[in-house]
Amino acid sequence: MVRRVLLVLLGAFLLMGGTQADAAEYPSKVITIIVPFSAGGPSDTVARLLAQTMSGPLKTQVIVENVAGAGGTIGAARVAQAPPDGYTLFVHHIGHATAPALYRKLTYNPVTDFEPIGIINDGAMTLVARKDFPVKSFKELIAYVKANKDKVNMANAGVGSASHLAGLLFMSEIETDLTTIPYKGTGPAMNDLLGGQVDFMIDQTTNTTSHIKAGKVQVYAVTTPQRLASMPDVPTMHEAGLPNYKMTVWHALYAPKGTPKPIIEKLSQALQEALKDANLKQRYAELGAEAVSQDRATPAALGAHLKAEIEKWGPVIKKAGVYAD
Repeated sequence: MVRRVLLVLLGAFLLMGGTQADAAEYPSKVITIIVPFSAGGPSDTVARLLAQTMSGPLKTQVIVENVAGAGGTIGAARVAQAPPDGYTLFVHHIGHATAPALYRKLTYNPVTDFEPIGIINDGAMTLVARKDFPVKSFKELIAYVKANKDKVNMANAGVGSASHLAGLLFMSEIETDLTTIPYKGTGPAMNDLLGGQVDFMIDQTTNTTSHIKAGKVQVYAVTTPQRLASMPDVPTMHEAGLPNYKMTVWHALYAPKGTPKPIIEKLSQALQEALKDANLKQRYAELGAEAVSQDRATPAALGAHLKAEIEKWGPVIKKAGVYAD
């Protein structure tokens, strides 16, 4: 009996020593960041810029692999099952927090099956309407859609997309249900908005800024707490009449559950170094996003933020009764 206990203790000691040694030597090969969306989209661009910049402090190549489908849940499920060795990471946006409410048959838990590394950036959204929409201010728009709720329609990029979530929150805040038109992606939705087939939508600045500057759509408000430096004349929804409306399309970095703490700390430090990079910050700004402060690029900050977002969006989605499965 004593011999068995000693063997168990010895095994635990050797395992702990091996983990420490692995962490000390980490990374010793290529690191892969899984992005749960197709190449070329906003999340893919965010991840590729981050991978390139993190390669420096980590002293190894960091690459991106796209595993798209089912609103990001296929890629997330793959990462949840990946070896917890620090060589498979995950970049996802706000959809990681809304998946538990949108997908009733989710095969993973966004909180307990992942190790948080840190928040990457915050992206703004804008409420834009077709060029000839008959109102000139956000307050007028709210009054108009309430009075014409059976005639007005709102586009989105599909169930579970950021624009879909923003629309649900908008209807909840104005206490008015509108006709929503889901598309298979932002491109088709924006094309119909530009063509006047739909009335308005709320979407990421990544997708709307060029059309706003070209005068092809009307912009009424941004969803962030402060006005954007790139659109200083556009009010926030808060100041324009919806004091409780706040939404950012935040991205964050995760690892599979069980990844050793020393490796998580090394990755978090590399993330913080990357977010100091002037070129990275500029490229994110061009996407309408802002690299977060150092204190938010931490496991503790991301863990708390993820839980808060799950609690925020669960009731909104449940009230709407719209599910992705």
